[in-house]
Amino acid sequence: MISRHCRQALACLLFLLPVAFFCLPVSAAVPEPGQAAPANRMLSGNLSSVGSDTLATLMALWGEGFSRRYPGVNLQIQAAGSSTAPTALAAGAAQLGPMSRPMKNAEIASFRQRYGYPPLAVPVAVDALVVLVNQDNPLTGLTWDQLDAIFSVTQRCGETGQLRRWGDVGLGGSWAERPFARYGRNSASGTYGYFKLRALCGGDFLPQVNELPGSSSVAQAVAGTLNSIGYASIGFHTSGVKALPLAEDGRHFIQPTADNVRNGHYPLTRFLYIYVNKAPGQPLEPLTAAFFSHVLSEAGQRVITRDGYLPLPPDKLREVRELLGLAE
Repeated sequence: MISRHCRQALACLLFLLPVAFFCLPVSAAVPEPGQAAPANRMLSGNLSSVGSDTLATLMALWGEGFSRRYPGVNLQIQAAGSSTAPTALAAGAAQLGPMSRPMKNAEIASFRQRYGYPPLAVPVAVDALVVLVNQDNPLTGLTWDQLDAIFSVTQRCGETGQLRRWGDVGLGGSWAERPFARYGRNSASGTYGYFKLRALCGGDFLPQVNELPGSSSVAQAVAGTLNSIGYASIGFHTSGVKALPLAEDGRHFIQPTADNVRNGHYPLTRFLYIYVNKAPGQPLEPLTAAFFSHVLSEAGQRVITRDGYLPLPPDKLREVRELLGLAE
């Protein structure tokens, strides 16, 4: 399982804040060993990011390195969920739109109606969704049909009956009659949308799924409830829970290990994106280009593992840099 160590303060903030979003002004921090680049004081201005809470800590980590290099740039990060990014980007309220899912057709159409071209999706990291149960749960894995039947009211993936108790997925003894306590994300989250699309085959969630504001909240709820099950970003996997292997074909169970995520064998692997307003054939505006140059640099990709995610594969990284016109 991928480890992560630098989420503590921000994860707690995400869990405790009663408001719908938070805003982080990013300031300079102590440079990492071997990462001290000379400050560039020629670039200045304001750069705003509005979007995914899954990417909140990663954006803050990138922001720290960026601010060391460009102390004259004021970077503000709002993390209210992926669904807030398209509106902010289309309105010109943000230059960066972090999202943990691709934009929906309607979101792209709304942007295109205003600008005449679609927003540009820039992959920046690799993530996976994990299905979490309490660490004391003896279950060893779930098939795709079972996962759908636990969380979905429509059951489009093939299961013919609703699964309500742990005995329905093969557990015996004292577990057999224990009902599922289901936890997930709210509808503003890209994690919610991606899980709905992939794990529920585009179906609808059961009303019994408790919607929580962040993946850290889901992990904490599952850790604290014996008969619970939930889904979250792999970067929020914590003590007190375990991630289940999944069998999309019903037979071959795949663990959410770093290798299985990296090679795409794990079925809930996904890219994390930052969307931008880039006109076809035109370069990125200087502040945005400088930020992506940092994110897609060796140092920027290295910091991703501190947040529990994986850097882009080398071929994909080169492709994205070429897409943005960034020099090697």
